[in-house]
Amino acid sequence: MGKLGRIITVFRKELLLAWAVLRDVRTPKAAKLAVVLAMLYVISPIDLVSDFIPILGWLDDGLIAYLLLQAAFKFLPAELYSALRSKVESRTRPVTG
Repeated sequence: MGKLGRIITVFRKELLLAWAVLRDVRTPKAAKLAVVLAMLYVISPIDLVSDFIPILGWLDDGLIAYLLLQAAFKFLPAELYSALRSKVESRTRPVTG
């Protein structure tokens, strides 16, 4: 798997973890709020850097969303973060056979 494939895999896992954070009832409200803010920033037409500027407009969306997701994950208790991370890892593990 190339570098782009690894990046896509990591991105997918982070999105699945964010979804798990939203769905779990044990998640603190601050973590859920950070995930929702990340989603809203990505779909919002209001950006720090306009999306009309090639590459830079998309990079700022990705960077802000990434930072908000990392903040959300920091709000989680360690045992909840580990449980959700292992749940996501087990769902994304490739099947060999």
